[in-house]
Order: sequence, then C-alpha cells, then structure tokens
Amino acid sequence: MTEAPVSARRERTRERLLDAAAQVFAALGFGAASVEAITDAAGFTRGAFYSNFESKEELFLALTDRQARAHIAALEVAVAGLGGDVVHDRHVDRSAIRTVLGIVTEGKAPEARWHVVNVEFELLAMRDPAIAAAWRTQQRTLRAELAEALTRLLAPLGLRFATDADVAVELLLGTYEAAARDAYVAGSDVPDPRALEALVDLLITEA
Repeated sequence: MTEAPVSARRERTRERLLDAAAQVFAALGFGAASVEAITDAAGFTRGAFYSNFESKEELFLALTDRQARAHIAALEVAVAGLGGDVVHDRHVDRSAIRTVLGIVTEGKAPEARWHVVNVEFELLAMRDPAIAAAWRTQQRTLRAELAEALTRLLAPLGLRFATDADVAVELLLGTYEAAARDAYVAGSDVPDPRALEALVDLLITEA
C-alpha cells in the first residue's frame, strides 16, 4: 500500500520543528534538550511534535539526515565552482580545500558545538541497541551517498581517490570530527583545517 503524501502544512510544521531542534540541541546538548523546549522554540504543542516524530531520538536522526544532505548539496555547489587549476605539481591546491570547506559549513550550526551533540547521541546509541541500529543504518546510507558524490565530483577535475572511496570518506570524516572536537575543547567553533588538508593531499590524486 502506497503511503499518502505529506501535506504542505505538515511539512512546514516538521521543518519548523527541525529548525527549532537544531537551535535547542546546539544550545543545550541532546540530553538536556526536552521535547517541551523544542516545541516552545518552534511555537507548537507537544501534540504537533508527536504527530511528526515518535521520540526525540527520531527527531535527532531526521535532523542529522537533513543536515548531512544539506552538506552534500553545498559540496556539489562548492566543487562545481572550482577552476581547472585546482591541481599544482600533482597536489590539490590547499586554498581550494579551504574554500570548499568554508562553503559547505557556511550558515550551518557551529560545527564544533554540533560535534558534542553527536557524541552525546553516539553514547546513547552505545547503551540502546534499537537506537544503535537506526543510527548505524543512517550513517551507512549517508556515508555511501557522500562517497558517491565525491567520486562523481572529482572526475571532471581529473582527480580520483587513491584508495577505496568508502575508506577515504571514513578517514576524511574521522579527521574532521577530531578537529571539531579539538576546536570545541579549545573554545573555538572553527576546526583547524590543516590535518584535513594534509589528508586530502594523501587521499586524492590525479586520475
């Protein structure tokens, strides 16, 4: 049986709840953020929340999915804007890497702060097998989509991954998340891009 399409009104309600959740999670963290705080920020009742999401955990996964897809879309735009001179002496120009990173993260929730929320949720997943299963399924899907997008975007630039795309994405994300963690501990919202730049230099080569 085909699911009924989501009404425009319900979709707007859902998006407002996601917008509010992004702000509340970033400000309070996942554990301290209550359903009431999220609905108050969105201007809705608990009924509106539970007509769209079964739990705060389901809302978090929906928000993670939306943010990841926004990053991939921004990545498409950023890489499409690179010129043909992105490679110098067989190395990817590091200023181009910074440009892409800046475009992808512009206007998003502060990355270092959001990293802490993700860590909270991962700890919750470690204690709850049902949440862990949903989290791992989502992460596999999103990382596979990112690997496909990067492989496709690199080709017109005459570039490719020097290793399996899935492995490259795991290394890139792990390095970026470590930089986000270090930035937060140091009191900054801006991760140091140098480790990521060095890793890109190792992982991306001429086709």
